[in-house]
Amino acid sequence: MRAAGAVASAVLEEICAWITPSVTTKDIDQHAASCIRSHGAKSAFLGYRKYPCYVCLSVNEEVVHGLASDRHVQFGDIVGIDVGVLFRGYIGDTARTVAVGGCDVLAQKLIDVTEKALYEGIAQARSGKQVSDISRAIQTYVERNGFSIVREFVGHGVGRSMHEEPQVPNYVDGKPSPRLRPGMTLAIEPMVNAGGPAVQILRDGWTVVTKDGQPSAHFEHTVLITESEPEILTWPAKHLLKPKAR
Repeated sequence: MRAAGAVASAVLEEICAWITPSVTTKDIDQHAASCIRSHGAKSAFLGYRKYPCYVCLSVNEEVVHGLASDRHVQFGDIVGIDVGVLFRGYIGDTARTVAVGGCDVLAQKLIDVTEKALYEGIAQARSGKQVSDISRAIQTYVERNGFSIVREFVGHGVGRSMHEEPQVPNYVDGKPSPRLRPGMTLAIEPMVNAGGPAVQILRDGWTVVTKDGQPSAHFEHTVLITESEPEILTWPAKHLLKPKAR
């Protein structure tokens, strides 16, 4: 899991550094495919439940699961990049929302709050606590800052498969909550809307958008529960593997 997390993190860094105004989301997806191959990994998303792209690219009001297309990203757009790789039999899963060249004040606050909410949740990812402690920390921080949490999509366990138990909601749902144990690996991923929490899926069957057309942001890390501090397996400093020569 550490090795898979390192690869996923490296790929995400490479994609984020490459995006510029005027490229298409299809261009970004193809660049992502090249990056994944250069690390000797495979996309964990391509073909998963028939998903047709290497990474998920969600622009502005798109929340998650956006599809690559001929759409050109423009200066001021925000793009959520969700990377999942399969490496040596394990999954690394990470996401970040970036501004293309820059963005307005609201979008930047949304990005900052969503990223900070992720770390608020990770701080609760300790042995003996419950999943709901992660959920509560994320929800409290987001709502305190005037934004809303997407309810229909949540974080999850991750390991040899993309989606494993337990589910990790970004809000307290009132259901019985599993206790965290050392060795568990979780994909913690707040999805935060500038407007209301309601979302809908477009006719392509994949792309999730905000119902009110307001922007959305998404951040994610794969986190290991240990006997002490949580370990972020997709932290950028964990680039343990160098890409193969292209």
